[in-house]
This record gives sequence, C-alpha cells and structure tokens, in this order.
Amino acid sequence: MNRLYTMKKLRVARVSTVKFFICTQLYTQLKIIKSSGMQLTVISSEDDGLSDNVDDLSEFNFIGVNIARNISPLKDFFALLKLIRVFRSEKFDIVHSTTPKAGLLCAIAGKLAGVKVRLHTFTGQPWSTMTGFKKTLLLSCDKVIGYLNSCCYTDSLSQKRFLIENGVSKDSRLVVLGQGSLAGVDLNRFNSSRFSETSKCQLRKELAIPDESLIILFVGRITLEKGVRELLAAFEYVLLQKVDAYLLCVGPFEADGKECFDKVSDLHVKDKIRMIGYSNEPEKYMAISDVLCLPSYREGFGTVVIEAAAMGLATVGSNIYGLSDAIVNGKTGVLVPTKDSHLLGVTLSQLLCDEGLRAELGTKAQKRALDYFDSSYIGSLVIDEYEAFSRY
Repeated sequence: MNRLYTMKKLRVARVSTVKFFICTQLYTQLKIIKSSGMQLTVISSEDDGLSDNVDDLSEFNFIGVNIARNISPLKDFFALLKLIRVFRSEKFDIVHSTTPKAGLLCAIAGKLAGVKVRLHTFTGQPWSTMTGFKKTLLLSCDKVIGYLNSCCYTDSLSQKRFLIENGVSKDSRLVVLGQGSLAGVDLNRFNSSRFSETSKCQLRKELAIPDESLIILFVGRITLEKGVRELLAAFEYVLLQKVDAYLLCVGPFEADGKECFDKVSDLHVKDKIRMIGYSNEPEKYMAISDVLCLPSYREGFGTVVIEAAAMGLATVGSNIYGLSDAIVNGKTGVLVPTKDSHLLGVTLSQLLCDEGLRAELGTKAQKRALDYFDSSYIGSLVIDEYEAFSRY
C-alpha cells in the first residue's frame, strides 16, 4: 500500500530529442511506467521531420519542446529556457532523459530548475566515430551530462566500459540494468507465432520476393553510420556467390543513406533490393526474413537485435561496443570487424547457405531474448530505480 501511494505521488518526466525515438524505442516502457501509477509526462520535439508516420503519444501527458538534433546555439538556448520553465512549473520529482541533445539540455535545465533527481540513459556516442574539434566538443557535452546528473545508465556493459575509459563518468555513477538494452523487447509483439504461413506468403508476394528466396533484413535509419555502404557491398558479394537472396531495408532514409543507395548502378543488384521505408510493424518483415544484418559504426546496444532474436533470427553485426552485448558471437549471431564489407559478405553467404547453422543461432538468440530482455522485466527494473530515488 505504501509503495502504491509513493508511485501515485511520483511525478516523472521522460525526455528525448525527437518523438521518433520515443515511439520506436520507449513506447512500451512508458506504458509500463504509466500503469504503475506514476504521474508520467513525455517531453520531446513536436515536429522533428522524422515522426510523420509514427504513432502519436496521445495516451500520455505530452509537452512539446522543440530540441534541434544538430548543434544550433540559438535554438538550443531557447529550448533550454523552455525546459527550465517546464521543470519549474511541473515540479517533477524525476527527470529522465535519453538521446544526446536532450541529455545535455535536461542536465543543465534540471540542475538550474532544482529537480531533485536527474537521470540520463546513454544509448551510443556520436563522437565515437569522429575526430578533431567536433569530437572534443561532443565528448565534453557527455562529460557535463555525467557530472550534472544524479545517476546515468548505459544500455550495455561494453558501453559503460567505453564511457569510463574516455573519462565521461566514474564507474560508481554508471549503471546497467539487468543484462542491458534500453527498454527490452515486447515479447507479445515480437512473436513469430503471430504470423501464419499464409500471411507470410502474402507479404512475400506483395514484395515480389519468391517463396524459395532468402532474405537479408536491415532495420534502422538508412544512414552511413549504420553501415549501409558496407551492407550494399556485402550484398553484392552475396549475389556474386550465386546465392538466391534479397535485401530488405526497413527504416527512414537520411540524406547520406539515400545517396548511397542511389549510387547502386548494377541492375541485378537493384532488382534484388526492397526499400520499405519506416514501418511501425518491423516484426512482420522479421517473420519472413532469414538473417538480420546490422553493420553499424556505433550502437549503445542495438534494440533491433533482440527484437529479431525474439522472432528467432540470428544477427550478423559489427564488432563494436553495444552490439558485442546484444550479440553473443558464435552463439546468437556473428560479429565482424566494422567497415569490413568483404568479411561481412563472406559471413552472410556462409549463413545463408547453412540452414542448420542459421536455425541453431536463431534458436539460441530467441532463448536469450526470452530469458533476459522481456520489456516487462526491464520496465520493472526502471520502476524500482525510480522508487529507490524517491526515498531520498
């Protein structure tokens, strides 16, 4: 009874730079937090250029604060002022941010507004693949986030080590919940038994992919830092090995990614690529696919990996921090060196040609997802953290 009373009194704000991130990464967790009885408010940009097709957030108390994704001193200053006003007027007990820009502005605004508990979850560092002044600037911003917040979370153990090694924060101020991940995976939604053979055959027919052809799936923002250049080169190698395969890409284009795909000139390769764009049902494409490929340059964890795992799919991904936690190399998938398109192609070819190995890796990936990454379990860990902070 006392716990329920505490929950109902607790005022929590979850803040991200864009609605797209909230809808695609945090939606299930926010519903879990709301159902606990907490007074939850969701804050993000209202019009971010990415969220036209995502679900709305009408079931939550939503406050729009336009936060620029890129460095924009004037816009950032006005966003900071608005966040300070919102935090003061709403009198939140806890402000919990995700995404880099929201993290920096919330850390400063929360401190100035007197928010007692300020939390942030790191989900991958853009500066990890940069050099020069911009890297120094963004690294410094993450250090500010680490310093000003009451506690910070990382969505993988390898990301935690990376942040400590780069002086972003101390070990004692960085926490990984469970085995990692940002919000776990909705096991009811990402469940292969939801999709009948008839529905899968129909989807293949709509995509003009023959029933006997194999499918490599990519899910995410179509941008260079997600490794799409290497993905295309690897896919071309797969086709050169006479593997009957198609590449299915699910996600919104960013400018550099579109340019990369536009440069594909080989008509045979182009004919084997299917571009879906953003979908709020990536699970239906996972249901017809044979392997997930995520050759990213950086990832905090790689939520799509455990979503695919829950559907029984193994993943071939880059051997980087974050993905090295989401994929158990040789057991639930295969890790390859980042930007090595040749080895990526060789690995994909081997997996596609070995049905037994694919099945073995997929079965182990699914068991791991079920055992450790249920969104209800991860959500309960977040709620426990909030409750513990509320006692101070």
